[in-house]
Amino acid sequence: MSDQTTTDTAILVEDLSYWFAGSRPVLDKVSFRVEAGEYIGLVGHNGSGKSTLLRLITGLLDITSGRVRVEGLDPSVPGERIRLRQRLGLVFQNPDNQIVGTIVEDDVAFGPENLGLETSQIRQRVDQALDRVHLTSRRYQSPANLSGGPRQRLAIASLLALEPAHLLLDEALSMLDPRGREEVEALLDDLHVGHGITIVHATHNLEELARADRILALEAGRVVFDGPAGDFFEDRDLMDRLHLELSPAMEIAHPLLKRGLLGRPDRFDLEGLLEAITR
Repeated sequence: MSDQTTTDTAILVEDLSYWFAGSRPVLDKVSFRVEAGEYIGLVGHNGSGKSTLLRLITGLLDITSGRVRVEGLDPSVPGERIRLRQRLGLVFQNPDNQIVGTIVEDDVAFGPENLGLETSQIRQRVDQALDRVHLTSRRYQSPANLSGGPRQRLAIASLLALEPAHLLLDEALSMLDPRGREEVEALLDDLHVGHGITIVHATHNLEELARADRILALEAGRVVFDGPAGDFFEDRDLMDRLHLELSPAMEIAHPLLKRGLLGRPDRFDLEGLLEAITR
């Protein structure tokens, strides 16, 4: 991989390794790049290194070897790490780990306040972030009174108030009920398509992965697939190897695809597969 980043490169990872003393590598010479505006699905079974990778990108863990750059910024350099976190946000599995305010709007204002912005700028950012996640009507409520979907949308709003260009999600929908998952999925689609935000979404859920443009798969700390989502979803053997559970629609679609009786769906989520099967 080239040592140079292009103006369109959001995230560059080169020969990245990470391990604890006396253990096998959690990540072993991982290399890839994410271009600005891409939607990447990051997949791998438990212990494959997904969460560790996201934490290394954001500078929450120290790199053992290799390098990471986010818009050219190095997360291992304290001054650059601060600037990096204004450009990139990480959404955790449990939103309660990110919520710090006792009132919804106070939580969203926390980040901009720490940037030292003027009051008028903070107010503008809070208003815009709450509007984008459809929480304006709940701005004076306690986060404790929000259900799972709105609470996760609040965690995302608090990051959006920092005006990041890129979002990383670490199993961020796994604790949500179906309605909450749909709410956050719709928000991510809007942020990606409507606002051009780069998304790297780590998940085991194939319905969530199917929303991505490209899939990056990890196995035992190594990249075993990096390519278009359509190519990944047609590889039944690889999905079985990664211990991914296929949806009923995918179970129906795969033998049809293999026999050439089904054209490649536009998307491999439930709606896309059913539309292709109907055609």
